[in-house]
Amino acid sequence: MNLFLDTHILLWWLDDNRLLSRQARDAIATTENLIFVSVAVIWEIRIKQALGKLEIPQDFLTTLKRQGFEILSITANHAYKVGELPMHHRDPFDRMLIAQAMEEGLTIVTHDQLFKKYAAPIMEV
Repeated sequence: MNLFLDTHILLWWLDDNRLLSRQARDAIATTENLIFVSVAVIWEIRIKQALGKLEIPQDFLTTLKRQGFEILSITANHAYKVGELPMHHRDPFDRMLIAQAMEEGLTIVTHDQLFKKYAAPIMEV
């Protein structure tokens, strides 16, 4: 399975947070699954860090690479797809994740209930 982590799920995984369900934890840890993280997630995390809303290690990008996650860049097709999505979700980062998941055929791992309103495959946490 190809899994796509939203921002909270990535942070919970890296922090070994109990809020991450056993199902999600096992799916992310399973070596047969490819795990993707969007550039949009990294962008959102860095913005929150710059605003003082989040603390991350200095070597955050290296930490991601050590996890073996695939980094998914934003393409023109992804950006175009965002404009076709209904406005169920107003967060631009989450809208990009939904568009990327739909375009790439990825299952989004999320706790955000608004994601269910879209046609993207979801693994709820």
